[in-house]
Amino acid sequence: MHKKYPFLLFLMFLTLTISAQNIQNLVNQTSLANITQSVNELSGEIPTTIGGNPITITHRISSAGNNDAANYIKERLEGFGLPVVQQDYSAGGRNIIATQIGVTNPNNIYIISAHYDSVANYGADDNASGTAAIIELARILSAYCTDNTIVYALWDEEETGLNGSAYYAQQAQANGDTILGNFNIDMMGYDADNDKNFDIDVRDIQQSLAMKDDIISVLNNPAYGFDLVVNVVNPGTGSSDHGSFWNNGYSAVLFGECWSKNDKTTGYHTSNDRIGLFNMPYYHQMCKLVVAYIATVANPIFIDKTVAQDASTLTSNETGASYQWVDCNNSNAPISGATNQIFTPTITGNYAVQVTKNNCTKTSSCSSFNVLGIGDFQLKKIRVFPNPVKDKITLLGFENTTSELNISLYSITGKKIFKRELTAQNPELNLKSLSAGVYLLNISTTDGAKKVFKIIKQ
Repeated sequence: MHKKYPFLLFLMFLTLTISAQNIQNLVNQTSLANITQSVNELSGEIPTTIGGNPITITHRISSAGNNDAANYIKERLEGFGLPVVQQDYSAGGRNIIATQIGVTNPNNIYIISAHYDSVANYGADDNASGTAAIIELARILSAYCTDNTIVYALWDEEETGLNGSAYYAQQAQANGDTILGNFNIDMMGYDADNDKNFDIDVRDIQQSLAMKDDIISVLNNPAYGFDLVVNVVNPGTGSSDHGSFWNNGYSAVLFGECWSKNDKTTGYHTSNDRIGLFNMPYYHQMCKLVVAYIATVANPIFIDKTVAQDASTLTSNETGASYQWVDCNNSNAPISGATNQIFTPTITGNYAVQVTKNNCTKTSSCSSFNVLGIGDFQLKKIRVFPNPVKDKITLLGFENTTSELNISLYSITGKKIFKRELTAQNPELNLKSLSAGVYLLNISTTDGAKKVFKIIKQ
């Protein structure tokens, strides 16, 4: 019995290693260019496009500018294929909520959140930094099914009393929502002394301490290569939107730059809060940690959507799944009977495969496939022997067909020497009378397939 333990430990280690490698691939997708552009657009440094119109989000204070920001966030999340709800909880306040339903545990809910309103113009660190991080996370994670449900929540009116998050948390508590944790981001781009420190604010409420431990475990996983330094603040402040979840009995933490060592942005709550104060390598790494942690609790289902192709078949590169091949030229209509990993098309066209694994279905890109005629297959097998030749040559690989081959022999200068037909019963050509030299033997089938051999006559 005890002999099984090393093997079980090996399997556990292998599973964790593969999972970390897969999540590392997601972490590597975290784009500095993307998060920089999102912060610039949200803070009004550069114009953006909302509803097809060029707009500069000049501020996120009054309803006019804040509505622009909300519309911007909503469009970005919808662009990733996520269902988005605009939660209007008052005349001037609205949360933007996108939900990625878990395919295995839909009622296990993790919320990743940030407020998008601000106190003064720009508001880059407070809190375009957190909002941009969530937009980038949604871009990456929305491409995958997840075991658990992820809610991407952008709160309004944090600056005037946590109004947006308070409304949501109260509604969730009244509805009995199974929220396993709220990971709330507020200000994550400033690191003046470049010591790479950040804070996790936590209190002993529900499983908040366990959330903190899980974040630190991800941080310390050598597979990800983080060199950030965590400072745990316990009891932490309740003065950001995670406090709304504590107040309603849910697990939550605050994630952000290092206020515990007074390394907070010098532009705090002023119009000096601009992206120029960011430590961009620090901000990028903080966003990567967000992706790593949320991906860990979401538990993505990784399906290989690539397809291998050879002359006669298409093969899904995902093993151990269910398959349905579809016709891309017919609105992805399912092909009757094409439910194996390997598919042999009988008609030239464009094909894709729907792969289902662990309740998750993903569709490959379309592959263009040209069906070879019978003649193509015949000629692929044919070869001539001997070559060089003195007297007769034989066409090999022609034995198992009743089709005729059209044979034409040309000199190297292009002069036709003869033309005749060969069958499997008579696959020989007598070249004894030809002069020594190089000849071209053209072979064709009745369906137009062609092949050319260079023959050396001795």
